Amino acid sequence: MAHKNDGTDELVVRARGGDGAAWARLVERHSGLLWSIARSHGLNDADSGDVVQTTWLRLVERIDGLRDPAATGCWLATTARNESLRLVRLRGRDLPLVPAPRAPEPGPDRVALSRERLGLVGAALEALPRRCRTLLRLFAVASSHAELAAALGIPLGSVGPTRARCLDALRRLVP
Repeated sequence: MAHKNDGTDELVVRARGGDGAAWARLVERHSGLLWSIARSHGLNDADSGDVVQTTWLRLVERIDGLRDPAATGCWLATTARNESLRLVRLRGRDLPLVPAPRAPEPGPDRVALSRERLGLVGAALEALPRRCRTLLRLFAVASSHAELAAALGIPLGSVGPTRARCLDALRRLVP
């Protein structure tokens, strides 16, 4: 599987050698995606934090065995998805998705319009099937289709068409 050359492979090689700055850059680059994956499974802050921490621990334990350092983002996404599912099963729950945090309003002159539009989009997102809600939320933070496919557990070739169908469904719901 081809991966976009974003320098992850070099960071992994350096991290294997004990380069703390490389580890810090890997964490900075991929933590947002890991948190989003955990949250997409309905986990609260504490459980999501456990998933993210466990995912990084698994990388520390297995970094020397990674065959394709450029695929580390996909590996992390898959590991976070599996850890999230394990925690959901362990807790015996299937919680609803946690809404994504909202950015601050741009200014008082646009607050009313922004809130109205946000409300319409939010309601439309909640009306979508869970699979579409999850895909669209993760798409906002995944750095590649390969990472998104790994996070969702779907074939890479399905990401684009599935995303297009979900966006079409969302457009039909937003007046």
